[in-house]
Amino acid sequence: MVGVFLPQDPGGAEAQGELEAQGKVPIDFGMMWFKGQHMGTGQAPVKKYNRALRDLIAGGKAKPSFVVSHELGLDEAPTAYEHFDARDEGWTKVVLHPNGHGDGHKR
Repeated sequence: MVGVFLPQDPGGAEAQGELEAQGKVPIDFGMMWFKGQHMGTGQAPVKKYNRALRDLIAGGKAKPSFVVSHELGLDEAPTAYEHFDARDEGWTKVVLHPNGHGDGHKR
């Protein structure tokens, strides 16, 4: 699973089903076993990589722009989060500029 895991999804009952809203995933275990599939869980070791990735980005060696949809000033963070939380089309990752120099454009 890729993404952020939450034990409960407050908006999940409308978007998915009752089990998903409770953080539960219905699995056909027999079919999974029959097909020889595997499932694993765990958290990404973010702290292991975040500084090195930051330095690559700041040094111009890595360009994560393909996942960045908008660049906004910090004062626009509440609006950006509303769009992201509502899963509005085209809102993937937002870069917030503390100095207010975001141009607001989609990437």
